[in-house]
Amino acid sequence: MRRTAAFLVALSLAAPAAAADLSLTLTTATGKPIGNAVVMVRPEGGARAGQRLSGPFVMSQKDMQFQPYVLIVPLGAEVSFPNLDPFHHHVHSWSKAKTFELKLYGKDETRRVRFDRAGVVGVGCNIHDDMSAFIRVVDTPFAAKSGANGAALVRDLPPGTANVTVWHPYLRTAGGELTQQVTIPASGVARIVLKGELRSPRLKRGGY
Repeated sequence: MRRTAAFLVALSLAAPAAAADLSLTLTTATGKPIGNAVVMVRPEGGARAGQRLSGPFVMSQKDMQFQPYVLIVPLGAEVSFPNLDPFHHHVHSWSKAKTFELKLYGKDETRRVRFDRAGVVGVGCNIHDDMSAFIRVVDTPFAAKSGANGAALVRDLPPGTANVTVWHPYLRTAGGELTQQVTIPASGVARIVLKGELRSPRLKRGGY
C-alpha cells in the first residue's frame, strides 16, 4: 500500500504542469502590423520556480546600426555589445533603468553591461547620432517580441488569469504601453488582437 502511494506521488510529480500559449497580434487601426513590440505576460499565480528567459543576450553594432533594434532581457542579465564595424563606437544610455557608458572601442572588441532594474533602456552612440536601439528589462519570464507581421507568441503559460502588457517605443499611449487582462486555458492557444497608433520616431534608423 505504501509502495502504491509512493508511486502515485512520484507520478504526480513527474507529470508535466498544465500550460498554454498566448498569441498576440498588434496592428494600427488601419491594419498595418507593428513589429518590435514587447509582449509581457504576468500570470496572477506567478511563474514556476526556475522559469527564466534564456540567453545569451547580445546587441551588436553592425552597418552603423544596433542589432537588434529592440532586445528583451530578464532582470540581472548581462548584455554583450560587440562592435562588428570597421570603426569605433561609443555606446551609452542615460535611462533611469540603467545608466552606462562604453567608451571608444573598435572592430571585434566587446563590452558587457549587467541590467539589474526593470524598465526601458534607450541606447545610443556618442559618435553616430543616428544610431538608436532599446533594451526592455523585464520582471517576468513570459515575454516575446512581435515580428514584422505584428505577431508575438508567449509560450508555456500557466492557466488562469493573466495581465498582458504590450510596449513599443513609439506607441501613442502613456509609457508606450497597452494593457489587457486575459484568461489562459489549461492547454492550447489563447489569441488576442490589440490596436494602437504610432508616433513618428525621433530617429529613422531601426524602423518599427
